[in-house]
Amino acid sequence: MKRRFFVGLLAAAALCLPVQAARPANFQVDGEFLGVSAYVEEGTTYVPLRELLESLGDWSVWWDGSAGCARAASEDASLSADPDGNLLTVNGTGYPCVIDVVEGQTYVPLRLTAEALGADVRWDPWLGGAAVTSPGAAHDAMDYYWLSRIIHAESGGEVLEGQIAVGNVVLNRVASGDFPDSVPEVIFDDEHGVQFEPVANGTVRSEPTELSREAARRALSGENTAGDALYFFAPALSQGSWIDSSRTYRQTIGCHRFYL
Repeated sequence: MKRRFFVGLLAAAALCLPVQAARPANFQVDGEFLGVSAYVEEGTTYVPLRELLESLGDWSVWWDGSAGCARAASEDASLSADPDGNLLTVNGTGYPCVIDVVEGQTYVPLRLTAEALGADVRWDPWLGGAAVTSPGAAHDAMDYYWLSRIIHAESGGEVLEGQIAVGNVVLNRVASGDFPDSVPEVIFDDEHGVQFEPVANGTVRSEPTELSREAARRALSGENTAGDALYFFAPALSQGSWIDSSRTYRQTIGCHRFYL
């Protein structure tokens, strides 16, 4: 997502937050950014219940006026969120917590709710919010989110083989002892200067195409078109003199040259 739009979302979200909310936040589920208002208060991220559940699967969500609470059901699970009693109930188990209703939307604690449903939740400092990986998801949400975006920003105009190769370089760096140990840390690594131009110019936050998403999924699943390459550059856009003189050339795919 372009930085201008990203900032606009935060501003819009702030207008919808409860008075006591500390600050707005973002969250994504399985690599899909959810442009809905969420907020962090006293270290807890609160999100709209309906949007969270619908992003996790096939849920029906409704307001039970007689009970004064939100209810939800899927094929194999049930949930209720009682704002008066400050009680979240998932499959018959109660979890005391703060539940709020703002402009007709029921807000629940993200980590508590998601983990009660079997999802994994991680804080993503580069997103400025939480990354949620649903139960049974093929890939970690944070890895998939950022890998698809760097692939798109670096090689969005390339064929699938070339886009997978860019993803391979990132994952090869994760596996190497010479680079950070996670996908987002590799992408945003600046210990020896910014490693990827899209990080410097902000295009790494742009929404990826479906082809770039497919390339990320394939790379994360083990498909490899770049071998052990750790570097690449596009001669039409960069001289790449350091890479040419100090790294071993492997192959060219599309507009990119790949090096070990």
